[in-house]
Amino acid sequence: MFINKLNQLYKPERILYYTEVSDEEIEAFFAGARESEVFKYVYNFGVYDYPGIFYIKDLPRPVLGIEFRLDDDRIEYPKNLKSIILDESFFASMEVDTDFDFTDDSIHMIFDGLFDENDGRRIYSWLGIVDEPDVMAAFVNDKKVILMHQFNVVKDNAQAIINDDKEAIDRDELYNKAFIDPITNHYNWNHLVPFLEMPSDYGIKDYAFIHFDIKEFKVLNEVYGHAAANRALERVVAALNESEYVYTSARCHNDNFAAIIKDMPHEDTYNFLESMFEKLSYFPENFNYKIYYRCGVVPMQRAMLLGNRVADAGKLAQSLGKSLGKTDITFYTDSMHDDILWSNHIKAYVDSAIANDEFLVYLQPKFDINTEKIKGAEALIRWNYKNQEILPPSKFIPFFEKDGSIDKIDDIVLHKVCQALKKWKEEGKPLYPISVNISRNQLYNGNLINNLTEIVDSYDVDHKLIDFELTESATYDNKLHMINVLNGLRDRDFQISMDDFGTGYSSLSLLTDMPLDTLKIDKSFVDCVGTSLESDKNVTVIKHIISLAKELNFTCLAEGAEEKTQVEKLKELGCEVIQGYYYSKPIPIEEYEKIYL
Repeated sequence: MFINKLNQLYKPERILYYTEVSDEEIEAFFAGARESEVFKYVYNFGVYDYPGIFYIKDLPRPVLGIEFRLDDDRIEYPKNLKSIILDESFFASMEVDTDFDFTDDSIHMIFDGLFDENDGRRIYSWLGIVDEPDVMAAFVNDKKVILMHQFNVVKDNAQAIINDDKEAIDRDELYNKAFIDPITNHYNWNHLVPFLEMPSDYGIKDYAFIHFDIKEFKVLNEVYGHAAANRALERVVAALNESEYVYTSARCHNDNFAAIIKDMPHEDTYNFLESMFEKLSYFPENFNYKIYYRCGVVPMQRAMLLGNRVADAGKLAQSLGKSLGKTDITFYTDSMHDDILWSNHIKAYVDSAIANDEFLVYLQPKFDINTEKIKGAEALIRWNYKNQEILPPSKFIPFFEKDGSIDKIDDIVLHKVCQALKKWKEEGKPLYPISVNISRNQLYNGNLINNLTEIVDSYDVDHKLIDFELTESATYDNKLHMINVLNGLRDRDFQISMDDFGTGYSSLSLLTDMPLDTLKIDKSFVDCVGTSLESDKNVTVIKHIISLAKELNFTCLAEGAEEKTQVEKLKELGCEVIQGYYYSKPIPIEEYEKIYL
């Protein structure tokens, strides 16, 4: 039988509206029946909980009822149900399978057998089970039943805090509240800080620092219950306490831990941590479920220089552990710190940069491989940072993608492309399609299609001259939504391209559904073609991508061709369009106009 201890809670004096039910009706309730009059009031204002089976000491048998707040003239109370006033009381709750034998005796028995005195111990109060409860209840929730049993207050320290009664608070208890974690009875972060501030007081001369958490800890809580998850935390504490390499440690919050450890060579530190986490990876409640960790390590030299700010570095390194199905142990480096500082700086500065018109659009031409005539261009962003230095996309795009500023950058590119197309149209110059990027973030803007259309239309630019590019990696999150967005853009006569084709794993399944005009073969494939690195396998893959694109009526474009031999080989394989340094690097809009228009 599945059993999961949940929480302790308080219910004030309230009124229970109920209907009498037979044993058969109780059985039907636990099986999912919802025909009773009681269910009409589930979402009423002032209702405390969902309908449940209540075992009331003053009633001869169980009833089906729902609890309301008392004496509130805003509430429309039931008029056709019986009622009884229930006194204020505390409860403990437990989750069990629906095949449990639901009687007042069995409910009392399971609570009496499974709850010990520590289960009722809370941060500022202590609850104990009531031997002859006035109220017990059972509520159905997603194929599980929540049982509630009345508890009483054994000890109440909350009152002294609420009333600011300092004299009533025990000195030892104050120390425990300040420095001891109530779940694991281990030290908390407040206790570890003095070691960072004054390590010499403990005889520590030098040290390394670790900060780690349990991956998917929420799963342990939600699937296996708080009690099982807490036991996982306790096993971590035991491992830290038993280790000869740990000076001191703490449970910081939730599933996060920190420790000051002995300085060792990099490899020894890694091996120690890997061994500890491997021993902690088993989960006794289900040996088929493996626990993984994210750990940030601050080596001694960095830890000593950072002092009491070392935790920031440890958490930064920890946050970079994003592997699936494995434990990550990441060592902090100065470059990580530099990236964070730069990220925070440009996040604060981006609006000023936009106002100063620091973002530039470069165009990289695309050429027909057979005629060697221009077919269009791709718009690429550059940042003239404070009008002093041209920054490549790698210096800012990843950071803007992370904080959401990329949407502003994408709009700037589209505005500048449309501005140029409008100018060339008015001057009677030839017009070729220009592709602009749609970031992953933008796909989830509910007004994206209208926003892009309004920008293009504000410059009176033909929609067919705008080619929206989506990287293959941006298609993984929500395939159906992405296809709906692209179809909406296609319905308005915009062109659609998939960039970086072949770098992901879902490409082929998407090609039949996506409304594409152009398929762009990623540079990583093109690099080998027509060079000494070329292999039969590589050529076969590109050949079939080109063939597949043609059969699906897509234009096939190869990115990154830099040598004549590459272009010739791609032409031989049937590729139609080339974009790469062999023809032109990305150039400013003015230069593109001068050379090609």
